[in-house]
Amino acid sequence: MSETDLRTHLLAAIESGITGLNFPEKPTTLYQPYEYALGVGGKRIRPLLTVLANGMCGGNEDDAFPAAMAVEILHNFTLVHDDIMDSADTRRGKPSVFKKWDENVAILSGDVMFADALQQLNYYGESESFSKEEYYSLNQTFLKAIVTVCEGQALDMEFVDRADVSLGEYLTMISGKTAALLSGALAMGSITAHADTDSINKLHELGLNMGLAFQIQDDLLDATADPEKFGKRPGGDIFEGKKTYLTILALDRGNEQQKTLIQNTLDSDQPSEESVTEVLQIMEVLDVLKDVSKEVSNRYSSCLQLVSEFQNSKYKKELENLLIFLQNRDH
Repeated sequence: MSETDLRTHLLAAIESGITGLNFPEKPTTLYQPYEYALGVGGKRIRPLLTVLANGMCGGNEDDAFPAAMAVEILHNFTLVHDDIMDSADTRRGKPSVFKKWDENVAILSGDVMFADALQQLNYYGESESFSKEEYYSLNQTFLKAIVTVCEGQALDMEFVDRADVSLGEYLTMISGKTAALLSGALAMGSITAHADTDSINKLHELGLNMGLAFQIQDDLLDATADPEKFGKRPGGDIFEGKKTYLTILALDRGNEQQKTLIQNTLDSDQPSEESVTEVLQIMEVLDVLKDVSKEVSNRYSSCLQLVSEFQNSKYKKELENLLIFLQNRDH
């Protein structure tokens, strides 16, 4: 089976697991939105990472799928609630759950998704193949990821009303909001393979670096990507007043005049095209774009180095391919 065939096989198995979930018919306002949220698509990267981690650690991939389902259900639960907080009318090109139904329905359906995600892990408590310690470790890893995601989201909301966010604080925020579930997905996959502590820790660190690299790269693409491919105009985050790795770094490096222009643009309800363009030009002058590009490259290199420490396998090769694909993405 080639790497591409492996990825196709695993994604098909993940999709089959999702479509095979047994949703009760009633109450319809509880379970229809749940089914809808899982059915609107997505790349299924997190459950794929769980199964790849299992394979890299020499496990039986079938044992990874309940954990993979838990991770994917949890991920979609966070999206249902995020859309409410962000007042996002669409998700993956379709109406968000709260928009299709209402906020109360979305909150309650999200709650049941959260509970059902945890229930997926019962497989490991009921299976004689897994020790009590492994079952406990899976649950603790999962719960820690949930708490860290919530902490990241809380920090993100706090940053909206602050002008003095540091790079360290921003990295802490995206370590929770973006990276925590990737770390949890990889660590849980390794636990389902009965991996040793060193392997589990390496995969957890890999997920952290992946999440940071991906989000910082997203910040960079917002300023540099082809708008036709990226789906947003250049500087979209600046127009929205978002604090990103780029804007924080530019504010840290700029002189008083540059800082004032950047901050005024971010604070404006309707910044002009001219002012946003000036902010992007300041980033260029201050080497922000160049240095952030290096930061992204270094973090992906760290990911590949961690992967290289595992024995060769089709799962390892597939994860390497995924990392290279992500590093080279242009949107």
